Amino acid sequence: MKIEHSDDGRKIDYTARDYESLLLAMQKMAPEKLPEWTDYSQETDFGHVLLQLFAHMGDIVAYHQDRLVNESFLSTARERASIIDHLKLVGYRLSTAAPSSTELTVEFSADTTARVRLSSGDAFATKSSKGNPSVRFEYSGENDDIDCALLAVDPISNKKTVRIPVEQGQLIKTDVVGNSNGLSGQRFALNFTDLILRDNSGNNNRIADITVWTELGGVMDNSWRLQESLAFSREDAQDYVIEIDENEQAFLIFGGNGFGAVPTSGSTIRARYRVGGGALGNVAAHQITTLSDAPGLSLVAAKVTNKTAATGGADRETIEHAIEHAPGMYRSFRRAVTADDYKQLAENYNGVGKVRAEATHWNRVTLYVAPEGGGRVSDILSANLLSYFDSLRPVSTLIEVADVDYVKIYISARIGVESYYARAEIRLKVEEAITSLLAFHNVDFGQVLFLSKFYEAIEKIDGVAYVTIDEFSREGHAGTDDSAGRLQLLASEVPRIPGSSVEDTEHDAHYRNGVKLTALEGGF
Repeated sequence: MKIEHSDDGRKIDYTARDYESLLLAMQKMAPEKLPEWTDYSQETDFGHVLLQLFAHMGDIVAYHQDRLVNESFLSTARERASIIDHLKLVGYRLSTAAPSSTELTVEFSADTTARVRLSSGDAFATKSSKGNPSVRFEYSGENDDIDCALLAVDPISNKKTVRIPVEQGQLIKTDVVGNSNGLSGQRFALNFTDLILRDNSGNNNRIADITVWTELGGVMDNSWRLQESLAFSREDAQDYVIEIDENEQAFLIFGGNGFGAVPTSGSTIRARYRVGGGALGNVAAHQITTLSDAPGLSLVAAKVTNKTAATGGADRETIEHAIEHAPGMYRSFRRAVTADDYKQLAENYNGVGKVRAEATHWNRVTLYVAPEGGGRVSDILSANLLSYFDSLRPVSTLIEVADVDYVKIYISARIGVESYYARAEIRLKVEEAITSLLAFHNVDFGQVLFLSKFYEAIEKIDGVAYVTIDEFSREGHAGTDDSAGRLQLLASEVPRIPGSSVEDTEHDAHYRNGVKLTALEGGF
């Protein structure tokens, strides 16, 4: 307890901060300060009501004081705005939502000979249903032509096909964000929130997530470059920075006073960027089937589908993730030297779920990457990662991005069901328990899986009388020691549930949600 002494020798308890403590302290002080008040202990006394009000107000003030103090430190702050301000001091910016990506297979009829125009922003979508809104994907290439006359006809489907890359999100082709007044430090808010802005460490060769330019009298005045900071921009440099607040509102900030150029007075500031992203874009295979806004493909009655799941979509960075990873980024000075540096930096790239870095040669590093949500690394995510590391790696170091080796885990069990429990309900709960153990966010590289954990998860389900696991094995044989009730995966392997991918076989489909129940006995 913190006890201090006042000038007149009285003890002051500075830990009296809640309602009860404050009220008790004032009641004890009342006889000394107000000797003429003799009935202060009566509940109905007006003076006692005042003391209660003062204690209530003191409790509120103490609460806000504690919150303000907590927000002053990174480890205790809870407001996103405070986290943003703290991390800005060490050059760390919270990641925006990352878009998922995949390839669409476009089908044309065998007699199609037209030249089809594909434009950046051509849109496709999943079908909507109750409680499951449609997800928008857009062509991520530049303007291209598909000459259908040159495409071969598939003898099995009797169709002409071509594959195109798509990303979740929406392209804002031209956003008028404001007009320059010619002053320093101008700040303009984008008219759409949820900007997709991948961290590429200021690499000017990066894939452009946003393009900013100014126009004067209807004629393009200047094209501006995005920088991490204006601290190193010359007075005439056409540079700007972006700040994103706790509500995902992005602001364009221009320089002045010797740090970056000022947009010409009267010029109009325009921007082209993409919005969206998020884990909702990690849709399963064969879900993107709608031509939402693709005029060229609609004219020839083309059909589309994604034969592989969309991966890499991630929600905006949480404050918990930032608090955990920001110190490591600061210690590495955002430079990749050791394998741990590569791992730390790659994990910080939004859209990457798991990563393992291995030095495969004196000047070569291989990144085994699992995108957010699992699955294979798309060409888009791979290209963005390589661009991200361009300014972080030594010049002589080469980086390769490789897929993770997903290993299917096979579990077969016999379950006894207690009376008054439905077998269908127990089946569902058992599948949920196994799915949770093998869920993407609960597994890791080179993991050791113990049979006892699966017994434990099933046995604690209400209504399970007994369980016998007859099969506990993995795909392939390397790293297996199932005779000892454990499965040891190799360094680049990650366990997964069979029957959850288009790459699975008919045999895998019997392991529904990770487990094959060969018998359910008892219950009803």
